[in-house]
Amino acid sequence: MKNKIKLYSFDDHLEELMRDLEFVKEWGKTEPEYLLAKEIIEKRVKNKMSQRTLAKKLKTSQAAISRIESMNGNPSFSFLKRLASALDSKLILQFK
Repeated sequence: MKNKIKLYSFDDHLEELMRDLEFVKEWGKTEPEYLLAKEIIEKRVKNKMSQRTLAKKLKTSQAAISRIESMNGNPSFSFLKRLASALDSKLILQFK
């Protein structure tokens, strides 16, 4: 008998985690960074760009792109504007 591995998306996993009140509290602290990283990755993939290609376009290192996408970087506002342009996107900030 073969063991079957169940695959599910991050969003499905997140939905499950959101049932834990302690997780919800901690998630609130990092959600903006996660949403930014997710959006950057989605735009980069949609544009069929590797991290290296995007980095070259921005005249930065692939490691810098990796840090931002893994939420370990702290990009400046001017860098985010350049990033949006390189991804053929528009940067929109909101306070809610």
